[in-house]
Formats: sequence, structure tokens, C-alpha cells
Amino acid sequence: MRILIVEDEPTVNKTLAEGLNEFNYQTDSAENFKDGDYLLGIRNYDLILTDLELPDGKGTDLIPLAKSKNPKTSVIILSAHDTKEVEIESLRSGADDYIRKPFDLDVLLARVEARLRFGGSKVIEIDDLIINPQEEKVIYKTKEIELKGKPFEVLTHLARHRGEIVSKEQLLDAIWEEPELVTPNVIEVAINQIRQKMDKPLNILTIETVRRRGYRFCYPQKKSEEKKTS
Repeated sequence: MRILIVEDEPTVNKTLAEGLNEFNYQTDSAENFKDGDYLLGIRNYDLILTDLELPDGKGTDLIPLAKSKNPKTSVIILSAHDTKEVEIESLRSGADDYIRKPFDLDVLLARVEARLRFGGSKVIEIDDLIINPQEEKVIYKTKEIELKGKPFEVLTHLARHRGEIVSKEQLLDAIWEEPELVTPNVIEVAINQIRQKMDKPLNILTIETVRRRGYRFCYPQKKSEEKKTS
């Protein structure tokens, strides 16, 4: 799971990043609206934690930018305002949650976890295939498939966006902590492991290659129905 932190107070920004990293969340940090907008444009995020009052804009203005790119992205507003009117306005602007400053880090982390569980980590059930992100399990017709690590995360991400073409760059941004330090070949390795551990032994097709564009989750489709894949 990748989280974007947009917070202009360096100490708070660092505290949030360290707390989230301890729970194995991947984080990117920005200290103003402009940098947050830039990161939104080049990466995919499961959740955004943003201060309401930024030096060059309002955190709520990031909401439509995030939701237009991925409606499933959750946005939590952090604010020093303690009036209910500001909270109501933020929620009506599209925020999924609102947390007042100063906050208890443990409570904030629990609310992040709950929001991700509600919005993006729930069990995926497609026909006879079950993908459980919380427990890192893949089950096909009651049989558990041994698929862990990055191949599991690639499968899960594509399943969440089934029917859509997802590029290698989008997969790298969504899954790898430092995508700029790895080559797109790691995606091919992960896809190959999915096909070796799932598709071939189970005689199914889960992911198809769309030439020069990326990959698409296409289950359920029997291999015998497959016309052409790379």
C-alpha cells in the first residue's frame, strides 16, 4: 500500500512517515500543494494524508485530483481547526475522514488501517478465485495457491483494476517502494511467476499482455478461449 503525505510542518511530516513505515506502508512526502499535485500525477496512491491549510493551497483541492485518477483512493484531512463547520465542509468536499490536530499517532494509524481495509484491502472474489490482501492468500476452488511477495501484489493490483489496462510504470509506482531504482523487467518476472504458479497448473488465464501498453486482469477466461497473449 502506498500513501502520500502532504504536510508542511517537517516534524509532523516526518512523524507520520516513520509511523506508517513501521507498519510497512510505502510513503511519499510533500510539504506543499504543488509537490503533492506533482506526486499525484506520477504515482498511484491508496490513501492520501493531507493537511487542510497548505502554504500554497488547500488540502481539499487535492481530493478531486486524486479521485479523478482513482476513485478508490481514500483521502484523510488533517486540520488544526476544531470547529464542526470546517470538518463538515471537508467531508462534503469529498474527504473520507477528518482528523483534528494535535492527534494521537496510534489512533491515526488505526484509522488509516481501517480506511484502507474498508476502501482497498477487502477480499476480492471473482468467480472461483479469491484474493485476500490482508492475509496474502490466493484460493482457487478451495485450494490455496502459493503466491507471495511482489507477484501477489501485482496480481492483487491488477484484480482491483480488472478490465483496465495497467502499464508497467503504473505497477512499479503502485507496488515498489522506490520504483525509480528498479527496471520494468521486474514486472515481467512477477507476471511470469503468476502464470507459472497459477495459470498453467490450474488451466486458467488471469492476466493478459496488451502489447506496448501493459497488462489486464482478464479472469474468468479459460485458456482454451484465449485468442492471443504474449
